Amino acid sequence: MKTPLVELDGDEMTRVLWPIIKEKLILPYVDLKVEYYDLGIMNRDKTDDKVTTDAASAIIKYGVGVKNATITPNADRVVEYGLKQQWKSPNGTIRAMLDGTVFRKPILVKNVQPSVRSWVKPIVVGRHAYGDVYRNTEMYIDGPGKAELVYTDRAGLERRTLIHEFDSPGVIQGMHNTDDSIGSFARSCFEYAIDQKIDCWFATKDTISKIYDQRFKNIFEEIFESEYKQRFADAGITYFYTLIDDVVARIMKHEGGILWACKNYDGDVMSDMVASSFGSLAMMTSVLVSPKGYFEYEAAHGTVQRHYYKHLKGEKTSTNAVALIYAWTGALAKRGELDNIPELVAFARKLERVVVETIEEGVMTGDLAAICSPRAEKVVHSEEFLDEVASRL
Repeated sequence: MKTPLVELDGDEMTRVLWPIIKEKLILPYVDLKVEYYDLGIMNRDKTDDKVTTDAASAIIKYGVGVKNATITPNADRVVEYGLKQQWKSPNGTIRAMLDGTVFRKPILVKNVQPSVRSWVKPIVVGRHAYGDVYRNTEMYIDGPGKAELVYTDRAGLERRTLIHEFDSPGVIQGMHNTDDSIGSFARSCFEYAIDQKIDCWFATKDTISKIYDQRFKNIFEEIFESEYKQRFADAGITYFYTLIDDVVARIMKHEGGILWACKNYDGDVMSDMVASSFGSLAMMTSVLVSPKGYFEYEAAHGTVQRHYYKHLKGEKTSTNAVALIYAWTGALAKRGELDNIPELVAFARKLERVVVETIEEGVMTGDLAAICSPRAEKVVHSEEFLDEVASRL
């Protein structure tokens, strides 16, 4: 390797598996160069979360990062780990700094059929990775009073609108987005659709949110009409807009093979639904793509807390490490592509093929064994699966 990968380590069971993947599947074959950042919850707490912004800056510097799953702490986690506060999602922080869109795509294997019978091709979920509820401001209202939304321009002029007249306690929430970020989201999705030669669907709830969601709709339409309409026609693909509830109904009867562009929260939820239907949250690739040329590859799932507690007791776990492996292969392939190292790209793709072949030969972790057909030949523990892949690699 010529240029280092930015390696972002994580938490719990995925932190246990991360070095084993490197040891068994990467280091024997790759002269790996990394710039390492520990995004484990204790180090984020120790550094007042500066390590997260440092890691994002490193991705901007070097272009490609690979990220492990991390804890976004709630009140219980603050107590469990003795944290100073409920730190924000590191994913949200990184996505905001990189101005990126997250694309999640199922990993298909022949012996695991999607729960939705009509889905015969992958459904890629493109998630806007900025703003909305992930960059919100919230307030608890403890008694009667008036809540207003106020905007003050730089000349000091105010615009205000009533949110609600409270007669009793309640809650309010303020969200935002920017035209620039929405535009970057649209262009990232359109470029991805052209690259993959798949149709692009986009949906909001503009009939209810007549300013906020409608702004998303309008920006997508303006950019498509002015920059992408002919390119889509030349590629033989289409752009389709509808309401979010309509697309959810349509998608259940579609064959797949499309990019489903989603606002931030929609993408968070719907990508998990798509992943689960195609087999497992651990059978989903995830890449953050910035229009500025930065890429961050990660597992689409969380830290597998339940398995981690079993691991701490000395019990064997059957944690599926496929998405973690694909985070590494995606990052290695992109690094090889950018640095013109075809051997590195070829290795990454070969490792992916070996992972799929291992599962299709009937060797898999418990999550897949519960839903595969025909029945699994061999159900293995976490590290045993990595050994099986290593022996074939």
